[in-house]
Amino acid sequence: MLDIKWIRENAAALDAALKKRGAEPLSETLVALDEKRRSVVSALQEMQSRRNAASKEIGAAMARKDAGLAEKLKSEVAELKNTMPEMEAQERELTAALNDALSCIPNVPLEDVPVGSDEKDNVVKHLWGTKPGWNHAPKEHFEIGEELGWMDFEGAARIAGARFTILKGQLARLERALGQFMLDVHTTEHGYLEVQPPLLVRDDAMYGTGQLPKFAEDLFRTTDGRWLIPTAEVPLTNLVREEILEQDKLPLRFTALTPCFRSEAGSAGRDTRGMLRQHQFMKCELVSITDADSSLDEHERMTACAEEILKRLGLHYRVVTLCTGDMGFGARKTYDLEVWLPGQDSYREISSCSVCGDFQARRMNARYRGKDDKATKFVHTLNGSGVALGRALIAVVENYLNEDGSVTVPDVLLPYMGGLKKIERAA
Repeated sequence: MLDIKWIRENAAALDAALKKRGAEPLSETLVALDEKRRSVVSALQEMQSRRNAASKEIGAAMARKDAGLAEKLKSEVAELKNTMPEMEAQERELTAALNDALSCIPNVPLEDVPVGSDEKDNVVKHLWGTKPGWNHAPKEHFEIGEELGWMDFEGAARIAGARFTILKGQLARLERALGQFMLDVHTTEHGYLEVQPPLLVRDDAMYGTGQLPKFAEDLFRTTDGRWLIPTAEVPLTNLVREEILEQDKLPLRFTALTPCFRSEAGSAGRDTRGMLRQHQFMKCELVSITDADSSLDEHERMTACAEEILKRLGLHYRVVTLCTGDMGFGARKTYDLEVWLPGQDSYREISSCSVCGDFQARRMNARYRGKDDKATKFVHTLNGSGVALGRALIAVVENYLNEDGSVTVPDVLLPYMGGLKKIERAA
């Protein structure tokens, strides 16, 4: 959430930022709403002061035996007591309206974020590795998985409907190996603390990271009012909600390997086959909590941590800087890691790493204090995938496909595969 004080003082900057994101200017509406709220708050304060003063004046009048003045003052106090609850209700309504309006405004992009409308305007930052050179034709992951007998879409559809997958046997083990490998690298080498968070969260947790209220339709909700997490970013970031942290304890870095659930699974008619866009998928999430001065450096570091996973898997990828129109709601800047998929003959996103500034912290009231500081500041939050397991599985299957239809297990995963070096056809 943006600071209304900042909006009042930087109205033109907000409208320029919204224009970059393809949104209409809102500063005039927000400032007018805030002025109305401030006016009511000021009137309430004056009423409170006058009521207190009049109450003292009543005592003084009665001490002077000025009954007429005392009665007049009592009538004034009674009138104020009758009027103030209405004003208080109005103030609550205006505050709620302002907060509702602010909660739906996206974050302000950093100055170096490329301006554009959609993914066509994203800018390639760098590439790593090379595309595989084969004598045999590439295949898409669902062809490979079904031919091997370890990937079942029809069975998943009978059980749960569209956009679900059943992995069996060797491919199920391969996905488990990918998850364990990622967790081990991030916890033992990159300094992230492993967390097993709840998969069900309350409204305020979803609000804190920006999923609510704007994206409620993209989420799964349970019958008791909780939400299935769309990403472990939600519980991990909310670990610091309503906390005041010591600056010298920052940064905090968390990682979690969890199922994720999304009701919205991409554009209609796109990626309907296979497991690229699923309602349920596994992801290794990275979250960092920093002070205001460290977040941009932490963004580069987090992205490098996610890249290291792809490098060790030997997967060709590129890093792109998302343009203003393609960036997520809460992000100030985002790098996407796009892995090469031979079967699609294209790059596809496998990780997004975003710096959010204090946008989420304001919604969570998460703050920090320096050693010699009296005042607190809002923390800065970052999140990224380190990486998405399903898409990593797709990338490994397509990039390590052999001419006979088997799939070679990448060397870094061999310690997790119980001696299995190839994924071969089910007996």
